[in-house]
Amino acid sequence: MKVAIVGCGGLGNVHAGCYAKIPGVTIVGVCDIDSNHLRKMAERTGAKPYESFDDMLEQSGCDVVSVTLPSHLHMPYSIKAAKAGKHVICEKPIALNLQDAAEMIRVCEQNSVRLFVGHVVRFFPEYVQMKTKIAQGALGRIGVAHLKRIGSHPGDRRPWFKEEDKSGGVVIDLMVHDLDFLRWSLGEVRSVYGLRKLEGNVDYASATLIFESGAVANIEAHWGYPGPFTTAAEFAGSGGVIRSDSSKSVSLQVRKASADNAGGPFVEVPQSPGYHSPFELEIKHFIECIRENRQPIVTAHDAYKALEIGLAVVESSRTGKAILFDNGVREGSR
Repeated sequence: MKVAIVGCGGLGNVHAGCYAKIPGVTIVGVCDIDSNHLRKMAERTGAKPYESFDDMLEQSGCDVVSVTLPSHLHMPYSIKAAKAGKHVICEKPIALNLQDAAEMIRVCEQNSVRLFVGHVVRFFPEYVQMKTKIAQGALGRIGVAHLKRIGSHPGDRRPWFKEEDKSGGVVIDLMVHDLDFLRWSLGEVRSVYGLRKLEGNVDYASATLIFESGAVANIEAHWGYPGPFTTAAEFAGSGGVIRSDSSKSVSLQVRKASADNAGGPFVEVPQSPGYHSPFELEIKHFIECIRENRQPIVTAHDAYKALEIGLAVVESSRTGKAILFDNGVREGSR
């Protein structure tokens, strides 16, 4: 299978490293407007560098395109790839508004190509274990969940993160991970209430979600935190409690060589203690879904719903009012 990558920044390099480990996959083209990033990616992968995305689609012979560009560019580049008959593996969020997300899904279906969105938390072993325990009923009926995802501001290295119309801010770029995971684990949302503080180098948001099951979840997301990137999750049910905290010691520690881009110009990529990177598991899974024509663990519809909930958090934080859903459909949107 032949793959091309548009966007040779941090996640573009992550995707490239993942593809290199999958038998039968060859990177045949890389594209970026930054000539330095483009040259380094081409040297690393042995793929032909393209300054023009259209030329890469026409000339590389790729079957799949990885879209690892700033979030506001996900929709136009994914649609161009789909119209050229290429399967699309797009980083999260799927888009910055629901109209763009719906159009991406529609165009991919219309052109009979697959659309995968990188909600990689579904591939972190510790989160998969929590989801499995909840689904098995090991915790009984879930009553309360607390999740957080905090770290330095990525805009310090990549300024576009500080532009709301390009990144979506901390809710759409960072909290969206936990919003997707919660919907995967607890089902559809009934109501959303959000708070947000945006001041200087701090972008902080919290949200309270009530689910159709009656479970309540509290989520924090913070850019500008003066400490290491940290994630934590706790679910309390009638039969017990399960916790995961990346800041605490783990029973299994695997030491690896530092990533090529450590300390470089790219933003921090979340890590997991497992031997196989969650990104490797995710990309391998997407390729297998194309090869075997099967449904992925995370669908384009799931990505759409995560964005919808995230936008509800943003709207609630702006208006001070709760946003209501009915069986997973936002009230007033039918």
